[in-house]
Amino acid sequence: MTSWENEGTRLIADDAAVLPNAETLLYLDDIHVGQRFKSAVHEVDEEQITSFADAFDPQPFHLDESAAKATRFDGLVASGWHTAAITMRLNVLGGLPVAGGIVGAGGELTWPKPVRPGDVLHVESEILEISPSRSRPDRGTVVVRSETLNARGEIVQSAVMKLMVPRRETPPA
Repeated sequence: MTSWENEGTRLIADDAAVLPNAETLLYLDDIHVGQRFKSAVHEVDEEQITSFADAFDPQPFHLDESAAKATRFDGLVASGWHTAAITMRLNVLGGLPVAGGIVGAGGELTWPKPVRPGDVLHVESEILEISPSRSRPDRGTVVVRSETLNARGEIVQSAVMKLMVPRRETPPA
């Protein structure tokens, strides 16, 4: 069973997803440069790694501990795409509480360290830029850096993404 923790609250991932409350979601008008967010945690286990890999990234270092020992990773590691999916879930469940959903408009993604069975991950995000749209006054873009870290404080994924975020109210023309 996978568990999630956030400031002492323990949530079970197998239960219904716990989405942020509508009153806590942030619109473009609520966000400021330098604002920071921290997600709950997710523990990665061998079964998650191999199940994801079997379905989406069937490489030996993601599927089999013995085969993975003979690779540059010297053991089983999660797919980078698995790490990205975990990051998305953590952000959606409150790590990045933007209104309208986390809707991407491009970005850059890197995986500086591998994720291994037993790693406990969380995401820390920071708002880098905010740009109200000139052509669509009901929205804007936000550039956010999200770093996924293990319990040792090592960055296992870094993403700088441009997100589309709605405004709370459309400004008068």
